[in-house]
Amino acid sequence: MKFPFREPENTAVITCCHIIDNGADILYVSHDAEDGMWQFLCGGTHTQEQARVVSLNEIFALDNTVSELADMPCGYIAQRKSKHSKWKIKKR
Repeated sequence: MKFPFREPENTAVITCCHIIDNGADILYVSHDAEDGMWQFLCGGTHTQEQARVVSLNEIFALDNTVSELADMPCGYIAQRKSKHSKWKIKKR
């Protein structure tokens, strides 16, 4: 599948150790209004120490269903219950 995001593949994004280190599913995505930063999280509560910075392409390679969110505007979030659930997008 072709990389679908407008941002470059090497764009830095925030994720959590649960996804990168433990293989947890991406269940919460935020495209921040303030700075356009993407966050791809497991849906749990996190400390700063659990944050990881990776490339957008690394997230896409881990779970290409995030491609459905490539056009999500800044200031919106997407959530789902499992990797096989449909994304629910709403304004933050």
